[in-house]
Amino acid sequence: MRVFKFGGASVNSIERIQHAAAIIKEYGQEESLVIIISAMGKTTNALEKVAEAFYAGNKNEALELFGVIKNQHLTTAKYLLVKQYNACHAQLNDFFTEVEWLLHDKPVRDYDYYYDQIVCIGELFSTSIVSHYLQEIDLDNTWLDVRDIIRTDNNFRSANINWPETEKKVKEQLPHFNSQLTTNNSQLIITQGFIGSTEDNESTTLGREGSDYTAAVFANILEAENLTIWKDVEGVMNADPKEFPEAQLLQTLSFNEVIEMAYYGAQVIHPKTIKPLQNKSIPLLVKCFLDTSLPGTVIGQQRVKNLPPIMVVKQNQALVHLRTHDFSFVGEQPMSHLYEVFGQLNITPNLVQSGAISLQICLDNKTEKIEQLAAAVGEMFDVQVEKDLTLLTIRHYTANQPEERTAGKNIVLVQKTKETAQVLYY
Repeated sequence: MRVFKFGGASVNSIERIQHAAAIIKEYGQEESLVIIISAMGKTTNALEKVAEAFYAGNKNEALELFGVIKNQHLTTAKYLLVKQYNACHAQLNDFFTEVEWLLHDKPVRDYDYYYDQIVCIGELFSTSIVSHYLQEIDLDNTWLDVRDIIRTDNNFRSANINWPETEKKVKEQLPHFNSQLTTNNSQLIITQGFIGSTEDNESTTLGREGSDYTAAVFANILEAENLTIWKDVEGVMNADPKEFPEAQLLQTLSFNEVIEMAYYGAQVIHPKTIKPLQNKSIPLLVKCFLDTSLPGTVIGQQRVKNLPPIMVVKQNQALVHLRTHDFSFVGEQPMSHLYEVFGQLNITPNLVQSGAISLQICLDNKTEKIEQLAAAVGEMFDVQVEKDLTLLTIRHYTANQPEERTAGKNIVLVQKTKETAQVLYY
C-alpha cells in the first residue's frame, strides 16, 4: 500500500493528465495505490473569485465566472475522453448543479462558510476527469468523494480533522478494508485532497495546499509503506529557485527540519503533513513529476547534519504593534489573553517580539483577521499596523548572511537564535 499525491500543476493540461496516468500505470500494476489529486492548475484561485463575487452580492458575475470554469473542465474532458465522456459529463453536471444552486441564493452566513462550499468543488472536478481517463485507458479504479470520509469540525477554511470518525469512515468505505465494496479488481483509489465535511455534511477545507495533509492522513490510517508527493520541481530545495537561482536540492531531510521549514513558510510541504507520518515512521518522498528518474528528496526520522542555509521569503506581511494603555508590563495575563485570541481567531504569528510594555507580531496580511485581532485585544492594548512588509527566514545561517541578503532594504525588525535568523523589511 502506497499513497500518491498529485498537485494542481501535475494535472493542469491534457498532456500532464496523460503523464500522471502513465506514472500511475507504472506503479499501480504492482501494488495498491491511494491517489490524492488537487484541483487543476489555477482552479482554486478562480473559484475564490466566484466566492468573492457571490458574497459581495454580484450573483450574475459569480455565475459568469463559474461558467468559465465549467467550460474549461468540460473542454478538458472532451479532448481526453471518448468512451468515458458521457459518464464523466454526467458526474461533472452533478457538481455544477451543487454550486449553481448555492449561487442562486443570497449569502446569510459568514464568508468562510461559502468559500468552502464553492472552492471545494475544484478537487471534485479534477478527480472525476482523471478517474474517467484512467478507465478510458483500461486502468480500473474506484473514485471516492473524500467528503464522505474526512470528517472535520466546522472551522471553515481551516477545518480540524476528527481523527476517530475519519478512521472509522476510511475502514468503512475503502475496498482495502471492505471486500463488499470492490466492484472490480481495482487496487487504485482516486480521491481528493484539501477538502472534508462536517457531521452535517457541509463541505470544509483544510487550508490552502491542504492536499498534502489529506495524503498524510490516508497514509497514517492505512499504515502505508510511504507517501509520495509528485511535484514539478526536482525535490525539496534549500530556497525557491525563482528567487534564489543558486538554490540546491536537499536529497535527505529529517521530519524535524521539514516541520521547521513549513512553520517558517516554505511552500514545499503543508505544515500539518509531517505529524501523521512521523507518528508512524512513514517516509515521505518528494519526487519530480516531469522526470521520474531523478532521486528527489527522502524525508524521514533520520537526523541530517551539515545542511546548507535554508531560506524562506514571505511576502505581504503585516507587523501589528501592541502597546499597553497604562504603561503596565506585558506580563503573564496579557500574553495568556493574546494567545487565547490567536486560538479563537485561528491566527498563527510568523514572528513575535516582546518588550516591557509592548509586543510586535508579524502576521500574514489578511485584513479581516487583523481587524478581528485589533477588536479582540483593544481593551488591553493600543494597536497600530504596518503593512506591505517582507519576512526573510534563514535556517542554519552563516555569519553575515542575513545582512547580505537584505542589503539596501529598510529593516523593521530582526530576530536571531543560534539556528534561525528572521528579518522583516520593506
